[in-house]
Amino acid sequence: MVTLSVYASLFFIALLSASILPLQSEAVLSGLLLSHHYPVWQLLIIASIGNILGSLLNWYLGKYLQHFQQRRWFPVKPEQLNKASCWYQKYGKWSLLLSWVPVIGDPLTVIAGVLREPVLPFLLLVAIAKISRYLVLAWLLL
Repeated sequence: MVTLSVYASLFFIALLSASILPLQSEAVLSGLLLSHHYPVWQLLIIASIGNILGSLLNWYLGKYLQHFQQRRWFPVKPEQLNKASCWYQKYGKWSLLLSWVPVIGDPLTVIAGVLREPVLPFLLLVAIAKISRYLVLAWLLL
């Protein structure tokens, strides 16, 4: 039962850190990796799925809630959206390979929705970025 709650916590922290809240999934994953109590591959899969789904949530926010972007509760500030929009317009969908980068990564995924990036290329590029980041983290720690 404890194992399930650890995995669920990792999943939700990874999901939320990629979407709305300024959480650090890398810190939680690092602690779990260094504890050596859980299989590395399971931790990486759970964190990756949560983080990718969080980015997909951002894509939906951009695609369907763009007209709410001036509202106080909207998860991305206008300055972040402008910066991410410039990146996205300059580099196109390939900028999604930077979706793991703090500060600009989450707005990039929102911009991809705003600019109507098709969901399959979006998911592929975001998955490459997010999974690679966690693999490098695990490699550096272990």
